[in-house]
Amino acid sequence: MARIDYVDDPEAPAITNVVPSVTALIQDHDARILLIHKTDNDLWALPGGGHEMGESIRETVMREVKEETGYDVEPYTIVGTYTNPNHVMAYDNGEVRQQFSICFAARLLGGSQRTSEESKEVTWATIPEINNLEMHPSMRLRIKHYLDGREHPFIG
Repeated sequence: MARIDYVDDPEAPAITNVVPSVTALIQDHDARILLIHKTDNDLWALPGGGHEMGESIRETVMREVKEETGYDVEPYTIVGTYTNPNHVMAYDNGEVRQQFSICFAARLLGGSQRTSEESKEVTWATIPEINNLEMHPSMRLRIKHYLDGREHPFIG
């Protein structure tokens, strides 16, 4: 399903839905960050996705990272909450979502790298490499908040 992101755009379509979702920030032993090249908007992003009924938010993080990257992770803290009502995502099925995402820092436990229907590429990237990738500003903000080593999670 394709999507278009709108941020602070007065021409953005009206929101029809809010779906709790997660992103996960995982670093390897070389301080590289795990990223996916998304199929829905053709941008690089942290792995993540929608929370499903019957699972805990911890389970959502673990499932989404596994589905999109092939890796097993364990979330250990919250980087921040991202609920900007001026960031909406319009999907080609007519749904228009308000951003509602919790970003978790997670430890790599194992698994092996693979792609999925949602990720056409999976990579470990250094900060200089990330700076040169096409990425939505909301993903860059999550990475910045993580790297800032904030004492408390971002709430926004």
